[in-house]
Amino acid sequence: MLQQIIDRRLSGKNKSIGNRERFLRRHKEQIREAVRRAVDGRGIRDMERGEEVHIPKKDISEPVFSHGEGGVREVVRPGNTEHVRGDRIAKPKGGAGQGGGGEASDSGEGEDDFVFHLSKEEFMQVFFEDLALPNLARTTLAETPEWKTHRAGFVSDGTPTNLHVVRSMRGALGRRIALGMDKRRELRELEERLALLRREDSAKPEVQALLAETEARILLLRQRLDAIPFLDPIDLRFRNRVRVPQPTTRAVMFCLMDVSGSMDESRKDLAKRFFILLYLFLTRHYEKIEVVFIRHHTQAQEVDEQNFFHATETGGTVVSSALVLMEQIIRQRYSPTEWNIYGAQASDGDNWHHDSGRCRELLSEKILPLCRYFAYVQVAEAEQNLWEEYAKLADEEPLFAMRKAVEVAQIYPVFRDLFKKEGASA
Repeated sequence: MLQQIIDRRLSGKNKSIGNRERFLRRHKEQIREAVRRAVDGRGIRDMERGEEVHIPKKDISEPVFSHGEGGVREVVRPGNTEHVRGDRIAKPKGGAGQGGGGEASDSGEGEDDFVFHLSKEEFMQVFFEDLALPNLARTTLAETPEWKTHRAGFVSDGTPTNLHVVRSMRGALGRRIALGMDKRRELRELEERLALLRREDSAKPEVQALLAETEARILLLRQRLDAIPFLDPIDLRFRNRVRVPQPTTRAVMFCLMDVSGSMDESRKDLAKRFFILLYLFLTRHYEKIEVVFIRHHTQAQEVDEQNFFHATETGGTVVSSALVLMEQIIRQRYSPTEWNIYGAQASDGDNWHHDSGRCRELLSEKILPLCRYFAYVQVAEAEQNLWEEYAKLADEEPLFAMRKAVEVAQIYPVFRDLFKKEGASA
């Protein structure tokens, strides 16, 4: 038997969601490359938009089936003046327009690459599809800005859509039983008396008077019982819904960067790319994200994003000053019981020799007990004293990780290596 299944579910705003998902899967590699290039000109907080993805025309061509050349065929060509029966005709030569490029034009018109807009959610889904956040244990806020509606019993007032029919009918039945109980009892007694009076001699005047009085009383009681409404407004019960504060989660991300004389613009750019990836990654796990920028040379200072990446002040290098300032800010503004704290540090590894050991002690004793995770990225190849001290810490602390990234192409692989899921390849 032929059956037809009609899907009458309402389509969402994007009615071609199925086709879009198939398209994203088919051109996943091109989309992934476009997403990786998207962070070049963005600020850390500028993640509220998606990205336009360009796919070359040759990559979206559809496969077609056609008859291949060869074999023995008889073809009738009307108006043929060049060939006779038995001639062998050569294959046509490929010309302009048969490939993917086409001919040049002097009219200013042509066919460009296919362009479509990638939403923010799709952007992040492609970017972080196989990454996970280490030690993800969300901390509940003391403040509760988010609200959620919950059922809270029944009330006598409300909208018709919230009417509870069973509760209302149960209340109406109970009201009718309560209001008519005495009348029904009296009615039964009068009906029994009426039956007895009818068995007596109805010719007697006193019996006739009692019969008339009893019948009038029975009629009055039945009218009163019928007057009890089947459903009264006081019987109606509506589902009650109240707004309940919901605990949300929030995180703070500390960005620590060395701005000493050895940190040139290319190394700062590497650090910026890493910080952008970390911020974008955290937004997938927390409702509220705050970013604290700490730049340091011999002294550390909390600055805004513009000064963090573009200020020209330089000097020597004392890395511990940034860690001390980070601990102070945590103690003053970000309680570990209310905030999920993450740290990211970028440096070229150059540090005052006697300060590197103190940095390891500060991280081990002061910073890491307060953090969910701390990542260090060295944007220089040489392994100096700071790298050596941090390497000792990485062997002891599971919440601390360190990698090197000396080229732009290495930033994303390093980030994936730091935050890859267990069992997944970087």
